[in-house]
Amino acid sequence: MGSIYLIRHGQASFGADDYDVLSPNGVRQAQVLGSHLAELGVVFDRCLSGDLRRQQDTATGALGQMSAAGLPVPGLEIDAAFNEFDADAVIRALLPDMLPQEPEALHILRNAAQNRAEFQRIFALIVERWLSGQYDPPGLESWLGFVERVQAGLQRILEQADNTQKIAVFTSGGTITALLHLITRIPARQAFELNWQIVNTSLNHLKFRGREVALASFNSHAHLQLLKAPDLITFR
Repeated sequence: MGSIYLIRHGQASFGADDYDVLSPNGVRQAQVLGSHLAELGVVFDRCLSGDLRRQQDTATGALGQMSAAGLPVPGLEIDAAFNEFDADAVIRALLPDMLPQEPEALHILRNAAQNRAEFQRIFALIVERWLSGQYDPPGLESWLGFVERVQAGLQRILEQADNTQKIAVFTSGGTITALLHLITRIPARQAFELNWQIVNTSLNHLKFRGREVALASFNSHAHLQLLKAPDLITFR
């Protein structure tokens, strides 16, 4: 059977003006991942990422370590199907109707780095509304539209693959969640409960034969755990 490794990007710059930049921690996570894969002797036949900077930079950091260890590394292919959903757009669209029930939500979101727990609570409420499909304004990518986009990316991979290949996809937590939803048929709400647990640079392993795909492992981050450095285990 073939393998697809869904790899979440390294820690981004949460609370900064530009989230789509790896933090120094995120850069280190990507390097640790690459060294770990090199030690295991993993050789990828293809490597893809979305077109977000944090995804591509994670791929570059990991693949650079693998190349430095003497492993052959394919060129990085870009497919925007594996981009994260636009969380900022979802928040802007769905927050206003929540403000009567959550009057502090705007302040919390504007000061997310100082209110991480409350940010997560508010964001989870917004995502739950988005998943329901009952609040989608025109122009906003819906949950169903997002799932269809991600599914199309997976199908393109499968159409071009043979059953012996190892393929890496450097992507984001929401994209991995959508694929878990598609492959395991877990309901969207439960899938997002898993989403909140996906560690930066974790490995999520799919096995495939033709168009049949199964989940082999979820959220493996042994490469970080082995270093016994808790600051390397992050979730955003």
